Amino acid sequence: MKTLTKEMQDGISPLMALEILKEGNKRFVNNLKANRNLLQQANETSDGQHPFAVILSCIDSRTSAELIFDQGLGDVFSVRIAGNIINEDILGSMEFGCKIAGSKIIVVLGHTKCGAIKGACDHVEMGNLTALLTKIRPAVDDETTTKENRNSSNEEFVENVSAINVKRTVKAISERSPILKEMIESGEINIIGGSHNIATGEVTFYPQT
Repeated sequence: MKTLTKEMQDGISPLMALEILKEGNKRFVNNLKANRNLLQQANETSDGQHPFAVILSCIDSRTSAELIFDQGLGDVFSVRIAGNIINEDILGSMEFGCKIAGSKIIVVLGHTKCGAIKGACDHVEMGNLTALLTKIRPAVDDETTTKENRNSSNEEFVENVSAINVKRTVKAISERSPILKEMIESGEINIIGGSHNIATGEVTFYPQT
């Protein structure tokens, strides 16, 4: 696999960027990792980087964007935080990745059996984690189909909340960043949410609204 150059990045459309990620995930699921010389890529990107995607995912040790999308050094900006939530710093990082560095797609990636989602479902309060989980709580409240066992012991409830949380984050990115909103509306970039199944490795992308 070739290291991304500015010319190669310029030739990638937002739709192509999504297909690259989908194909990479297929390789990961089928254990067909692309042949890369990572040391060579480190050298070739030492004077500049041209990633085609910004991926916001959870800190979960099983959800490494580079691995599950089979990407190399210099291919993606990887933003990781428990519960794949956003704040001003993350929005600023996304603005840099897209407006300055030329990435073509933003992916908000949740995952199954997420500990942060479970914590929010159980109303956990502990140190600085309390404030983080508070950002997920609106997704818990928005899950109205479950009437009983609204806690982490209910796997279906947890996964429903996880999906809602991703979709809320996707919406919030364009609402809170005029820069990214303008780029999305003009077709310069795309934004999409999805979920990584930690058991199978498969990423499912949510339909875009």
